[in-house]
Amino acid sequence: MTMHGNEGSMPQYEGETGAVERTFGALPVARGRAFARSWWGQAWLKALEDTALDGAQLALGRRYARAGAVGAVSVRPGRITAVVQDHDHTRHRSDVLVQQLSEAHWERLADLVADRAGHLAALLDRDLPPVLVEDASAAGIELLPGIGDLEPECSCGAWDHCGHSAALCYQVARLLDQDPFVLLLVRGRGERELLDEVQARSAARAAIPARAAAEQPDAGVPAAEAYAAGDILPLPVAPPPVAVPGTPPALGGGTPPAPGVDVAALEFLIGDAAARAQELLADALSPGHPDSPIPPVLTPAQDAVRLAAAGPGAAPSARLAAGSGRDAAGLAAAVRAWELGGTAGLAALEEEWTPEPEVPARAAGRLASAWEDGETRPPLRAYGNRWTEAGGTGQIRYGRDGRWWPFRGEGGQWVPAGPAADDPAAAWAVLSAES
Repeated sequence: MTMHGNEGSMPQYEGETGAVERTFGALPVARGRAFARSWWGQAWLKALEDTALDGAQLALGRRYARAGAVGAVSVRPGRITAVVQDHDHTRHRSDVLVQQLSEAHWERLADLVADRAGHLAALLDRDLPPVLVEDASAAGIELLPGIGDLEPECSCGAWDHCGHSAALCYQVARLLDQDPFVLLLVRGRGERELLDEVQARSAARAAIPARAAAEQPDAGVPAAEAYAAGDILPLPVAPPPVAVPGTPPALGGGTPPAPGVDVAALEFLIGDAAARAQELLADALSPGHPDSPIPPVLTPAQDAVRLAAAGPGAAPSARLAAGSGRDAAGLAAAVRAWELGGTAGLAALEEEWTPEPEVPARAAGRLASAWEDGETRPPLRAYGNRWTEAGGTGQIRYGRDGRWWPFRGEGGQWVPAGPAADDPAAAWAVLSAES
C-alpha cells in the first residue's frame, strides 16, 4: 500500500526551468512525528481542520498520510493534486483548490519584499517570517489560507473534505515545512517568477539618480533599512543585555507628599516601567527580533488590567478598576482573562459578536462527536459567539482569534475557567474536569 519517496530530495520542476508546476515524489511514512513543524505549515493545517466538518475524515486522512498512501504531489497555481490509495488498494484522484492572488496582489507583494531586505533574505533561506505575512495582510494580501480556503475535489464523490483530500493536505503541510515557495506557487507565482520581479524592483530602487540624493542631502536612511543592511552600513554597537530591571528609588523620604499623590502607586509604576524597559531591550537584542511582528498597542482599559495583574496592592487596584470602568469583581475577572490569554483573553471576556454561519455548524459537529454513545450530553444554547449550558454554569465562547474559551458562571457573572483551545470539545472538557 505504501508509496514511498525520498523526503530529503530536492523537488523537481516539470518542463522548463521556472515553469509553474512542480511535482514532489511520494513522501515516506511519517510515524511518530508531527505533520507540520513550521508555523506556516501549522497554519495550513489549521485552515484544513477549521474547514472540514467531519473530524472522522480528518483522522482517516492522518492515517492515510502516515501510512504513505499519498502518491506524488503536483502543485500548480490554484490546485494541488495527488492519487491517494485506500486500505483496499482503490486509488482516488484528490485535488485541493486554493484561490490565486490577483495580479495587483502580486505587484504589492513584490514591492513589500523588495522594500525590506530581511523579507528577501528569509525567502531565499526557505523561511516565511511572520512579519512578512503580517505586512502582506496589512496590504490586503492573505498569503496563508483561512477557513473555507481549501476546497476539496475527489473522485470518491465526497462533497466535503474526505479522508483522501485530508491526507493530501497533511502531506502538503510537510512539503511547506521544507519550502514555503510551495504556498506561493499554489497562490499563483513560481519561485523564479516572484524572485525575478522582486530583483527587478530592487535594481530599480538602487538605480535612483545621484542627483535626487543630492537634492535631499539630509534625508538619511530609515533605521529599518540600515539595520537590514548591517553588513554594508556602519552601525553603532548594540547596548549590552540587562539581566534584571533596575531597583526603583524609594520616594518616601520624610517629606509628606503633595495632596493627592499616592507614593506607593508611583513606586509601583516606576518598577513597572523598569521591568517593561528590560523586556523591550531583551526582545530588541534577540536574534529573531527583525522578523517579529510588532506587538499591539494596548488601550488604557487593557493596560489597566495588565497593571492590575502585577498585584499593585488594594488602593492602586481600586483606582485601576474605577479608571477602566470596572468594579472589583469585574477587574478580577479581567485579570484572570489577561493571565490566560492577554488581549485575546480580554476580548473573549468582553466582546459579544456573531461569527460566520459555518462556525456553529462545525462546532455542533465537533461537540456531538465529543461524547460516546450512551453518555449524557449537556444541552447547549447558542447565541452569537457563545454556547451556554441550559440551566447550568458552563459556557464556551468563540474568539476572534479562532479559538474556544471556557467560562464558568460565578457570583452572577461569567469568568474565564481556563486557557483557550482550538477545538470546542477540548474547551468544554476543561469545564467537565472542574465539575
